[in-house]
Amino acid sequence: MTAVGVIRGTTPDRRAVIPLLRRLRSAEGQADPLPVWEELRALGDVVPAPWGGYFVTGFDACNQVLRGRNWLVPDFDWQERQPDTGRWQEPATREMTRTLSRLNRPAHTVQRRALGNLFDRGTLETMRPQIADHVTRLLDRLDRRLRSHGAADFVTTVGEQLPIHTVGRWLAIPAEHYPHILDFTHRQVHAQELLPTKSDLAISAQATREMRAFFTGLLAHRRAHLGNDVLSGWIRHWDAQYPDDRAAADQTLYDLTMFITIASLETTATLLTNAVWFLTRDPARADFLRRNPEHIDDAIDEVLRYDPPIHLNSRFAADDTVLAGVPIAKDTTVHVLYGAANHDPRRNHQPHVFDIRRKGGHLTFGGGAHYCLGSALARLEARQLLTQLLERFPTLRPTAGPAYAHRMVFRRITSLYVTA
Repeated sequence: MTAVGVIRGTTPDRRAVIPLLRRLRSAEGQADPLPVWEELRALGDVVPAPWGGYFVTGFDACNQVLRGRNWLVPDFDWQERQPDTGRWQEPATREMTRTLSRLNRPAHTVQRRALGNLFDRGTLETMRPQIADHVTRLLDRLDRRLRSHGAADFVTTVGEQLPIHTVGRWLAIPAEHYPHILDFTHRQVHAQELLPTKSDLAISAQATREMRAFFTGLLAHRRAHLGNDVLSGWIRHWDAQYPDDRAAADQTLYDLTMFITIASLETTATLLTNAVWFLTRDPARADFLRRNPEHIDDAIDEVLRYDPPIHLNSRFAADDTVLAGVPIAKDTTVHVLYGAANHDPRRNHQPHVFDIRRKGGHLTFGGGAHYCLGSALARLEARQLLTQLLERFPTLRPTAGPAYAHRMVFRRITSLYVTA
């Protein structure tokens, strides 16, 4: 017992997690991260990281960090207080630090309120027939490829295409730009790894330059041709907010448009592909949903719980505090491990079992002020896809397991071949 309470299951050796992190990024760990998450949880709810800071593994502790007002995202102010400031000067890192995901109050509050509820019920109802129509066209394409080749890559044919067409149409971005957006999104995200290499940072820097050129050009063109679309509305709003400072308006518009576009791509594509993988690898699961479509939303939640598209997210302590019995000093970074939390047996019984009717809990969309803006839209896309796919392809099955990019933060499935 200490002055701050019982320290639950932490290890004094920060090096203990190094082999686990290596496994998590390996081909073996990408294919099945559950054993790694279990071993990390066995080290404690709050586990010292090799470079300082902590990993948070328990559901309740992770939930406390995500929802607590005394836990902040690593913004520019925090970065400037770090001893290794050079790491935070990389172009891709600075680009993402200006986005909503790395803003604290009051800046976050101002931008968040200006956006309102992006995907409220009315907006989703308007988008529903458009998404359903595009799902139909993508599944038509999948059907043609299956008939002509016997197998097809679900990721490139459907999984990546639905999110970019959904957000692209919503923002009235011409479809001919979608392949380029997907390309620089895949490359830019390297800088958001926990420990990016010099090669990662160089790739991300080039992608960032391409990304800035594209969205800057898009905004300039839209400002010259304002319409009734969402992006034109944002331009009118922020031009009014900064009537004497066009540069400030342009920067805010760029940050919002860029972030909301790319944030909706890889994570949703991973959700869609995971849903198809988990449901079609076991024909009984798919058959159950065909007979009981009212459980499709339950299946989506179980996919999100079982294999979250993001492995971890970071926060820092705004003040000296205590987390799960562990004293945490001000400015200390903690890394929330979504997969470990979602598989905490204290929250979800038999967490290693994929159970459509579980009605369990997960933290995949985050919590508090930074709860995922696009969660309702991602659910809608998954619902529309599964509803049509299960009806049209009763014998669809994977030919092999998914292939993954070797990452530790953002989980990306690069291919999943299926046959009918």
